[in-house]
Amino acid sequence: MLSIDPAKITERDNYKMLIGSIVPRPIAFVTSVAEDGTLNGAPFSYFNIVSSNPPMISLSIQRKNGLKKDTAKNILRQKEFVVHIVDESNVKKVNETAANLPSSESEITHAGLTSVESTTIRVQGVEEAKIRMECKLEHSLELGGSGSPSCDLLIGKVLQYHVADELYHNGRVDHEKLRAVSRLAGNFYATIGEAFEIERPD
Repeated sequence: MLSIDPAKITERDNYKMLIGSIVPRPIAFVTSVAEDGTLNGAPFSYFNIVSSNPPMISLSIQRKNGLKKDTAKNILRQKEFVVHIVDESNVKKVNETAANLPSSESEITHAGLTSVESTTIRVQGVEEAKIRMECKLEHSLELGGSGSPSCDLLIGKVLQYHVADELYHNGRVDHEKLRAVSRLAGNFYATIGEAFEIERPD
């Protein structure tokens, strides 16, 4: 087995090692509002659950050449955002939102997605997602880098869930009907595939 010291390889090689090893990764499609009122949208796969009491999620938004991405700037300024779960029915349109557009141009419009009003926050969501979560920024941290931070770690508290009727039964989300998509390395994605059950020991 190879043994690799991350301090002795490049940042790019560390990136490839991490995204190739930590798979599959859930994808958060995040909407936020720019300073001029433009509804921005972008996908992130450095995303997960932090807590269920209260419900909180994490987003790690990597900087580009030390500069904050539009989504991070928007969330840090307005303290609100919407997280959508990416699924087989919307993944191609979500991928279109990863285009490098100016902050004054809406990725939602560019990708042909439909905006929808939120219940508890000012940021709109996207109608095409089967699950969306309205979030308020709880914590933010600047992390990594040598000399300047390389990412913004954002913790959001979920204020409202929106779930398609056909997915929700007896307090549970049906993963087979959700058909969530996850991120692999390179240009590769994955579907849920075959599920199996193992009981936890007492």
